[in-house]
Amino acid sequence: MAAASPSDVLTLALIQADLVWADPEANRHRLEQLMEQQPGVDLHVLPETFTTGFLGDEDAADDESMGTGPTLEWMRAQARGREAAICGSYVVVENGRRHNRFVFVDQTGECLGHYDKRHLFGPGGEGQRYTPGDQLTLIEWHGWRIDLQVCYDLRFPVWCRNDRDFDLQLFVANWPSPRTSHWQALLRARAIENQAYVIGVNRVGVDGKQVPYSGCSLAFGPVGETLLELDDSESVAAVELDRRALESYRTKLPFLGDGDSFTRRV
Repeated sequence: MAAASPSDVLTLALIQADLVWADPEANRHRLEQLMEQQPGVDLHVLPETFTTGFLGDEDAADDESMGTGPTLEWMRAQARGREAAICGSYVVVENGRRHNRFVFVDQTGECLGHYDKRHLFGPGGEGQRYTPGDQLTLIEWHGWRIDLQVCYDLRFPVWCRNDRDFDLQLFVANWPSPRTSHWQALLRARAIENQAYVIGVNRVGVDGKQVPYSGCSLAFGPVGETLLELDDSESVAAVELDRRALESYRTKLPFLGDGDSFTRRV
């Protein structure tokens, strides 16, 4: 496939959904309805585990593979039909191992890459049933360099460090209401320290374990300025990101070049 032409401005739709517990078909249908509310965007960002909700240590849904599962085919069809990229995480089983996998599909339906959640949420039992990822993933699309991260990864700044020159960092999440203030503060911190756009898309509602989620999906600019903030209701909203503004800020204050050099351990 020919490389996509560079774009100075990207428009993203944040899809803040009230997910149905362990019902992939119902969630895919609902997400289609929500994406209809923001036509004409470049990228739809769905929450973490968007087909099931955060199962953690539960075995509440059928396993699906990357190659033959219905969710990837659904993402491809939705992307082609909307002429927009789609990304989000769902549960994938590969070589007998279960992963919380963040998948990015471009507007032609091609899967450009995926990221397996590195930091598994121990208090929720995720580490008991899932295998952590061991590789960071950088998607190059429309001339933008996009870093993929999932929920709990947000708490670990070394893993999220911008030593790979990314422009945009995406976090998809099922982040519970009692720690909403942490969600807000950490997303802003990642934007400031990485001099990058940072988007966090969270779910709303109450899951099958009676855990509440307050949404509060957010978009921050590289100075830490709030570009978009959603409330605690199911909603969809779009935000525009300007790469020229990002490059101007980095040129004026090149903080990233003064960072320490070290190697991550996996």
